[in-house]
Amino acid sequence: MLNGFKDKYPELVEVFSIGKSVLGKDIWCIRVTNEKNNTIKSSCLIDGCIHGNEWEGGEAYLYLADYLLINFDANETITHILNSSEVYIIPLVNPDGREENTRWNENGIDLNRNFDAGFGRLLLTRGGVFRLGKVFGFIKIPYFNLGKLGIYENCGRHPFSEPETQAIRDFMMDLEKNDFSFYVNCHTADHCIYTPDETFKPTFEMTEQETHIFNYVLNWVGKNTEYETAGTGINFHNGKKFYDSGMAQDWCFKEFRIPSFVFEILSLDYFPSNVGYPIDISYFGGSKHDHIVHWMQTTIPFFMYLLVNIDNLREWKTPDIQPSLPEGVPPEPF
Repeated sequence: MLNGFKDKYPELVEVFSIGKSVLGKDIWCIRVTNEKNNTIKSSCLIDGCIHGNEWEGGEAYLYLADYLLINFDANETITHILNSSEVYIIPLVNPDGREENTRWNENGIDLNRNFDAGFGRLLLTRGGVFRLGKVFGFIKIPYFNLGKLGIYENCGRHPFSEPETQAIRDFMMDLEKNDFSFYVNCHTADHCIYTPDETFKPTFEMTEQETHIFNYVLNWVGKNTEYETAGTGINFHNGKKFYDSGMAQDWCFKEFRIPSFVFEILSLDYFPSNVGYPIDISYFGGSKHDHIVHWMQTTIPFFMYLLVNIDNLREWKTPDIQPSLPEGVPPEPF
């Protein structure tokens, strides 16, 4: 599909691999921008499916790419975005896990616990200081689809022990040289948007201006989308606040001091009976993925809001530009 974008829109699309998975699969990235415009541009990174069975996270980005490309030259806002910005989209961070429809990579590692940000805490000590979780990095259980139920997560032997997280790290390092403005890491299925949740730690402490900007964005989300938000620096699943460890958006904020977000796309088929985290079928690898088009449409307002404010976000200025959205976007909630 990415090469299809390239074939159809050669002056707007570049497709390349940022690295390989454990099994040697390419981790593909699509760069969307107007190549004819050579002005200095802000850049952003949007990635998904770091948990291989969270399909909606990857599909959302394919939908976004398609939306931007179809509307270039037909929509003034999108034309401006692609003339002045470089949008990097990685729809599938964990191709091995996606093929097997499981959360982990081929080594049995949860890639979104493998970043160097509060690495290795046991899930039972959310918000605590223990780092015993890294012990389980020595135990490789590929595709162990019996729910861990919050007891531990296999975070890896050390931060960036996995080729997939190394690829994301190195790619972000390259983007940092090119006006890296914001980062969004997309998941399924908690129907919420939240900011870096390691900020209660001194090394992550937000400035007053950073807190203001994050809160401004979350306030916009609450008023203009169906998605829930938590307070700045707090992560939550199904309304339950907790702190996680080793997560991509935390590391990105710590390393580059740019606005970083997690976007949890709701899928009612993913949480049967709304049991909630950590006892959800995503841990067993058997989740359904129906109504994907509907959930893709619900993501466009947030993405467009960030993109029209890309320069403000890069400079930690108030993101007060309102996106122009077509009729029917977003769709009515289920």
